[in-house]
Amino acid sequence: MTFTIQPVSAQFDDKIQAKIDGKTKPLGALGQLETVAKNLARVQAMTTNQVDSIAIACPHLIIFAGDHGVAAEGVSIAPSEVTGQMVANFATGGAAISVFCRQLGWQLSVVDAGILHKPAQELNVINQRLGSITQPLHKASAMTLANVKQGFTMADELIKKSKSNGSNLVAFGEMGIGNTTSASAIMAAIMKLPAEETVGKGTGVSDEVVLKKQQVVKQALSLHQNDLSDPMQILACLGGFEIVQITGAMLSAAQENMHILVDGFICTAAAMVAIEINPAVKDYMIFAHCSGEQGHNKMLQWLNVEPLLNLGLRLGEGTGGALALPLIQAAAAFYNDMASFEQASVTQVV
Repeated sequence: MTFTIQPVSAQFDDKIQAKIDGKTKPLGALGQLETVAKNLARVQAMTTNQVDSIAIACPHLIIFAGDHGVAAEGVSIAPSEVTGQMVANFATGGAAISVFCRQLGWQLSVVDAGILHKPAQELNVINQRLGSITQPLHKASAMTLANVKQGFTMADELIKKSKSNGSNLVAFGEMGIGNTTSASAIMAAIMKLPAEETVGKGTGVSDEVVLKKQQVVKQALSLHQNDLSDPMQILACLGGFEIVQITGAMLSAAQENMHILVDGFICTAAAMVAIEINPAVKDYMIFAHCSGEQGHNKMLQWLNVEPLLNLGLRLGEGTGGALALPLIQAAAAFYNDMASFEQASVTQVV
């Protein structure tokens, strides 16, 4: 499917900047919060035609889970069965992301994008299955192009529902044993880097396993080299069911003029593909954190973006995105409620 994304207009930039600069503080003294506030205001002005106030409404974090055939090659610390077990943990409230969402006020949804073991029916897990597991990406295409397009359609429907429920800010998490291998391959394909510069320890594998992951990524890049100039084919050849749906959800959210809070390594790989498909999607993105995965900082530098947090996180699940929400809310709060020099009768400083 095709996403129609309106590039964020610079029409109101001068007014937004003047409002920020007029607050009772030295110019730029709130650092990245000022950048975030400007980002929020620019996006929202496109639909409200005003810059007086901004709002964060019904923040929604969606975890997409998918299993990877490459996991059978021993590229992770855990077997594929753990994906389904963690999905149940998300749904029953026991995972880190579940705790953070409760603490911070996120609405949490869990999506089965295609895992080996289907969740129990009594669990509140959304069924958007594209299969049960991808093909090993170093031996075949991970999935078909039809799977990618179907995943985009499903993600689009989910985002439209989120928008209709009042949300204007979405973040995405992921779960999938083996998905750092997939993300490393995607990074290598887009940035044209060797596997040694994109493969890391994931959730904490040994040096021996890192070498195995590097070899798998090298094989995948060689096998699919003739198809890696097209972002949709990159997803089909190297992606995961969850990565596909995150990519589609990001494109859909931008189409709906929603803010996108980008989590760590795997979600940034999805963001890179989304930007390759439609560069305008980047205007709607705020990058939450730099993860402990060795390739993530390179991704962020390549995208020329500055993350809000650097906590050494390497858990996935959307945890970094969840933890960035108070900073987003703080940016909106100072923009809306902080007095101007005129209002506070304070001599303006420059």
